[in-house]
Amino acid sequence: MQADVRGVARAEARQGVGGSVGREVAEVLANIDAMQLAVEDVSVSHRLSVERLCRIHRALMRNVPMQATHAGRVRVEQNWIGGNDYNPCGADFVPPPPERVGEGLHDLMRFCCESNVPPVVQAAIAHAQFETIHPFVDGNGRTGRALIHVLLRRRDVTPNYVPPISVVLAANRKRYIDGLVAYRNGSVSEWIEQFAVSTARAADLATAYLDRVSELQDRWRALLVGSATPRADAAVWKVIEVLPAYPLISIAIAIAATGRTRPAVAQAFEHLTAAGVLISTSASRRNRLFEAVDLLDLLEEIEGEAVAHR
Repeated sequence: MQADVRGVARAEARQGVGGSVGREVAEVLANIDAMQLAVEDVSVSHRLSVERLCRIHRALMRNVPMQATHAGRVRVEQNWIGGNDYNPCGADFVPPPPERVGEGLHDLMRFCCESNVPPVVQAAIAHAQFETIHPFVDGNGRTGRALIHVLLRRRDVTPNYVPPISVVLAANRKRYIDGLVAYRNGSVSEWIEQFAVSTARAADLATAYLDRVSELQDRWRALLVGSATPRADAAVWKVIEVLPAYPLISIAIAIAATGRTRPAVAQAFEHLTAAGVLISTSASRRNRLFEAVDLLDLLEEIEGEAVAHR
């Protein structure tokens, strides 16, 4: 699936006010929801289980019409990667037969609950083993990458954010697939090294993004300083605090995020629009969305850096 940052942000905002979005972008948004489910719910559960893994998969596949009957269900048929749709002849990889999947998954979940393995090593092995078992008819790559973040959150390595590991892995898809093949052929250390380097790169990207967001917020605040500087307790300062989480924002969303009144938030939007921080995306006043253009540009730059680094 391919969707640019700005397109996803706009689609999510449209969906939030009851608008329609395209099928592929809907799948991307479902992927985001599943990732949130994974890191906020499944990662804090007492133990990981096959049932909880299926919950992540169900969230991922809910907007895929062709997969509705398979969402959240471990496969009971043989699948394969590559080749043709009719038989596994010529396939790049043939996962275990369905009667072995349950055993493999339960063993994997036991491994995921261990705490005597370094967290990044555990995440690397668990991801590669999950992709090798390939327990679902479709959506195994997305579910397996969500599992990475579940483990890193459970081990308290990433308690407050989701590092863009998937972005780094996707930047060089061939190298990623070659690493999984190497793991299946017994070169476990080679795969772990590749995964660890990708994880470090993702952490560097996240740190750079946070630094740039902070600088961007300072620029926004500076644009409001002048002859008509808002009071220190004005809602506009609170909106600037929460804006990085909402590259497209409405007055209703800002009220919920800041806890300030509608008149105060409306006035804040007037200040931010006049300063060029926010740009209205529609002429209609009903469900109007405002875009923080510089913030979306920044997200695109970070994604571009991940691709360039490959």
